[in-house]
Amino acid sequence: MPTIGAPELIIVLVIVLILFGPGRLPDIGNAIGKGIREFRKASSEIEDSIRGDAKPSDTTTPKS
Repeated sequence: MPTIGAPELIIVLVIVLILFGPGRLPDIGNAIGKGIREFRKASSEIEDSIRGDAKPSDTTTPKS
């Protein structure tokens, strides 16, 4: 699977700069950063809930 190299990344950045202009780039960067942070937070919460659900089933109660 090919990866994105430096020339491709530069081309994408130039196209984004042309489409949105230099004034809106910080806003776009902030929005993308917030989206990534929220995605990571949600995925970690899901992982924690899955791990939390697995822990009670691992413990066994002694038979009387």
